[in-house]
Amino acid sequence: MVSFNRVFTGGTVWTANGPIETDLGVRKGRVAAFGHLRDSAADVVDVKGLTILPGVIDSQVHFREPGLEHKEDLESGTRGAVLGGVTSVFEMPNTDPPTTTEEAINDKIGRALNRSWTDFAFFAGASPENVADLKSLEQLPGVSGVKMFMGSSTGSLLVSDDKDVLRVLKSGNRRVAVHCEDEGRLRERISMVSDGAPVAMHAEWRDAETALRATTRLLRFAREAKRRVHTLHISTADEMVLLRDNRDIATVEVLPQHLTLSAPEAYERLGTLAQQNPPIRTASHRDALWQAVRDGVVDCIGSDHAPHTLEEKQKPYPQSPSGLTGVQTLVPIMLDHVNAGRLTLQRLVDLTSAGPSRIYGVAGKGRISAGYDADLTIVDLKARRTISNDWIASKSGWTAYDGQTVTGWPVFTVIRGQIVMRDDEVVGNPIGSPVRFSETL
Repeated sequence: MVSFNRVFTGGTVWTANGPIETDLGVRKGRVAAFGHLRDSAADVVDVKGLTILPGVIDSQVHFREPGLEHKEDLESGTRGAVLGGVTSVFEMPNTDPPTTTEEAINDKIGRALNRSWTDFAFFAGASPENVADLKSLEQLPGVSGVKMFMGSSTGSLLVSDDKDVLRVLKSGNRRVAVHCEDEGRLRERISMVSDGAPVAMHAEWRDAETALRATTRLLRFAREAKRRVHTLHISTADEMVLLRDNRDIATVEVLPQHLTLSAPEAYERLGTLAQQNPPIRTASHRDALWQAVRDGVVDCIGSDHAPHTLEEKQKPYPQSPSGLTGVQTLVPIMLDHVNAGRLTLQRLVDLTSAGPSRIYGVAGKGRISAGYDADLTIVDLKARRTISNDWIASKSGWTAYDGQTVTGWPVFTVIRGQIVMRDDEVVGNPIGSPVRFSETL
């Protein structure tokens, strides 16, 4: 008798109770049972020797559509995601036009349907002009929350004045994701690089104090507004000290690149390909981020995938744009850190699945449990592979990790029980649908 649509057999499954060698049965897109199930399925997939992790949620990507499709679009960005073992993505609002209205959000959802390889959600961008609309925007289906840029944005998405930051935080209930760089300090110091400079000066212009000032201001206003905030891509030791004392109101993200690269070596080797906001910093900051990961201060890891073409990136600094690719390399890079002993696999699962789900109130994702979506990132922890530009699906066609050999590689990507990537090949057609959130159900 067939009881399951599909059974994955022979692997080690990271359940809510920890790793178990068991079969995993899927019925109607959801996890249905564990045990000896291989005789009860229409389709049996042998994953002997592999490890089945909860589907990885990349909660910070920039897929550039609409308006900047020459760099990336929703199809190419999500194709790269599933090739890298990512099952869901939350996409940022700094597109053209920016995602600041209900019409813009619905347009993005319409563009993603039948083209997105992953499940997806979109951030509503905060601006001084749309504050009155934020509470309704954050409740729309397919919206992951509100994103606020305190620095490093242009046009209407920049929210730098204290009064506007407070207005945004007082408008709505869901967690606000925030880019913390102090715009006033950036403007004061722009002369350091404006006439041309070595790209390593990027980290001097956008120094640790620039980040710390913005994060300090954010926490003060978050308490005044009684609003939960999520601090994106934290890059400094100084901020981690501050954030560990504000765990009741602020959650914390770090990026693989800030855990992996360091100045000045990254700038010497990669030039402007290492340029991003906030910058790659010295090894002392990187070491502090790892300590915060070990101490539990960090809640999640996102890629901040922000592609630009090689032609754009090769412009002389500071005309070169900031941003690295990353959605496709998140899993291999972090598995390599696991194999190097820098964190446990259990901690990685928390950072890439349970953490994003907890922060944003995701419904039915984030762990392998009965009744949850059967989103699975199935990896070979022993596979030794070399990351290359040729493997990258992004329209940009490059990665800062080109030529880097890693241990640990995604073999299957499974979304709601459907295999969408197997052995470095996408499978079938794009099946992505909007992520559901418990706070908006």
